[in-house]
Amino acid sequence: MSLSRRELLAGAAVAGANATLSPLMSTAEAAAPAAGAQAPGFYRYKVGAYECTSINDGANTFPMPDGFVKNLPKEQALAAAEAAYMPKGMVTVPFNPQLINTGSKLILIDTGNGVANLEPSKGAVGRTLQNLAAAGVDAKAIDIVLLSHLHPDHTNGIRAADGSIAFPNAEIMVPAKDWEFWTSDENAAKAQSNPMMKNYFANVKKTFAGIETKVTRYDWGKEVAPGITSISTPGHTPGHSSFAVASGNSKVLIQSDVTNIPEFFLRNPDWHVLFDVDPAVAQETRHKFYDMAAAEKATVVGFHFTFPSIGHVEKDGSKYRLIPSAWNPTI
Repeated sequence: MSLSRRELLAGAAVAGANATLSPLMSTAEAAAPAAGAQAPGFYRYKVGAYECTSINDGANTFPMPDGFVKNLPKEQALAAAEAAYMPKGMVTVPFNPQLINTGSKLILIDTGNGVANLEPSKGAVGRTLQNLAAAGVDAKAIDIVLLSHLHPDHTNGIRAADGSIAFPNAEIMVPAKDWEFWTSDENAAKAQSNPMMKNYFANVKKTFAGIETKVTRYDWGKEVAPGITSISTPGHTPGHSSFAVASGNSKVLIQSDVTNIPEFFLRNPDWHVLFDVDPAVAQETRHKFYDMAAAEKATVVGFHFTFPSIGHVEKDGSKYRLIPSAWNPTI
């Protein structure tokens, strides 16, 4: 059977008119009220004996700023956003911390934007604590908060709405190189002419004020928690770190911010995102990391991948493409 667009639209109009003009419709036939709220965002997956959970902190849709992609015309970046079916003139960036339950330790990798952003964003971001609770996890039970780097969307969830520590019993682990860079007064002074960088330095100072003694610095290439090894992936920040989570014969690569949104920066690894401290090094890191992930056929988890943020990376000439993992109704 073949239907033209005109016939389909005419049919829809008739259906709409019937729904509007039926005064005898009973209460039982009335439409249900809209829920007006999204379902909780958590997704569990196994890595060997470990139970892991992707925790959605939300997704921010905003007008694409000038220079969002620094090394090509804005029109080309807007075209990429349109090709990914993002709202016209806008870009959408998701945020997805990861919870790793090793059996002996409960480890949260990155903390999201923080609950202070819930109200001003109308619930679009800052959802980590409520989604942890929905997943049956008490924030007090977190043993380790493992930070990939010290950008606000990864660190601000350390604080609760009242400014207290959201994970009061957790050791906070940060990359040594990132801590050295962002806590340097000399580096902060050099950044005063760059509003974004100035903000980042001030945010680190504010976020970690008074809790420096709870912070442990880790190096690359070390087992930073049971079954979790830190991987050197600099460029996005000087100490930016990814992680290999391994149990038995299973392994996943948690890439953190090796790429921002994959529709742009995985598909086009030579594009430079606004947020990279050293774009050239970040570009080199992307190729090294994705060449490794593709060769190993590794499962890759991305902080800025669309929830639940799990997939595989394939080589596509000099570029890459993300193959999202199918939703699994069982664990």
